[in-house]
Amino acid sequence: MDNLKPKLEILLVEDNPADVRLVCDAFEEIHADRHLSVAPDGEDALNFLFRRGVHINAPRVDLVLLDLNLPIMNGHAVLREIRAHPDTRLLPVIILSSSNARKDVQQAYELHANGYIRKPLDLDGTYKAIDSLNTFWLDVAERPS
Repeated sequence: MDNLKPKLEILLVEDNPADVRLVCDAFEEIHADRHLSVAPDGEDALNFLFRRGVHINAPRVDLVLLDLNLPIMNGHAVLREIRAHPDTRLLPVIILSSSNARKDVQQAYELHANGYIRKPLDLDGTYKAIDSLNTFWLDVAERPS
């Protein structure tokens, strides 16, 4: 009966095509049966989440992987908007950023990010991080409806 479950939807908010490819490859490598959508900037991410404009038929998202250094609207501003809206305030959001600045980590948690992962510097580290994230957030943890 589990085969009838829809694939879990992940929204990756990332403007760097190399990082997008790396995350996509990591999900393929760990054989995660997930659907990954990509938003290249904060504004597009919010349009996807709130089903506006070209994203009017976007699927319901189960998990957001959010970079901080984005064009148009940075990750902290996106997170603030996600938490301000009743439909998305409980949506799990994991920061996936190259920044290890304490102020970025602190601000992310103050804005109620569910986790903060510094982008690994190598392929193996990326696979391990995505595998752990996938196992915990999408297989083990109960998510709000």
